[in-house]
Amino acid sequence: MKIDVSDLKKKKSAHKTIDLDVELDGFTYDYEYIRIVEPIQFRGQLDMLGEFFELQGKITGTIELTCSRCLVKYPHELNIEVDEKFSNDQEAVDKDDDIVFMDSDTLDITEIVLGNIILSLPIKRLCKENCRGLCPICGTDLNTSPCTCVAEDVDPRLAKLKDFFD
Repeated sequence: MKIDVSDLKKKKSAHKTIDLDVELDGFTYDYEYIRIVEPIQFRGQLDMLGEFFELQGKITGTIELTCSRCLVKYPHELNIEVDEKFSNDQEAVDKDDDIVFMDSDTLDITEIVLGNIILSLPIKRLCKENCRGLCPICGTDLNTSPCTCVAEDVDPRLAKLKDFFD
């Protein structure tokens, strides 16, 4: 979804309220397809402050992530604060790393929302804090049932030393 900012440029000091439902079915990040469970919404405002635009608001919605330990899909609620700055002036962008260059009179809100969602994703995705994961031998989900595997915690590099005292 693109927002026309040409009217803000002409006034040099203006404010625009943005209330959008972002149209995304899902996206792929880090080789994983992330499905949208509840619609993603952006509520905020766009201000023209001198030579740059400032976008502030909040992203809400629910996405589906895969647990890093047990591989179960689980819902993850989004509640992300957005504070982005844009400018058409290349010199202003070069001076400040926080300002993003905007080469037209439109601002693609979908890219901004998607970028902020990706930045907010947890590094270690867990369905619950005490997730036990999968058995490394048989692959049983240890959250739902115990496994009967006998685990020998011997480092293969030190396996010869195990027989040393026999």
